[in-house]
Amino acid sequence: MALDGPKEDDETFNDNGITYVINSQLFEQVKPVNVDYIDTPMGAGFKISANLASGGSCGTSCSCGGSCGSG
Repeated sequence: MALDGPKEDDETFNDNGITYVINSQLFEQVKPVNVDYIDTPMGAGFKISANLASGGSCGTSCSCGGSCGSG
């Protein structure tokens, strides 16, 4: 997850005052994408779920804290 401004080939979405930016080609490969904010006794952060291909170090869900799980 990078923090920068949108570029020409990016898709942008607004939800509840938050702007999300994703590369258009990547978005076509992984949509639908869901971003949830979770706050638990173990900590808080964003949970990003997308239609990711099986394999690699991440299953179907990753958080911006670097941990991955199966969703």
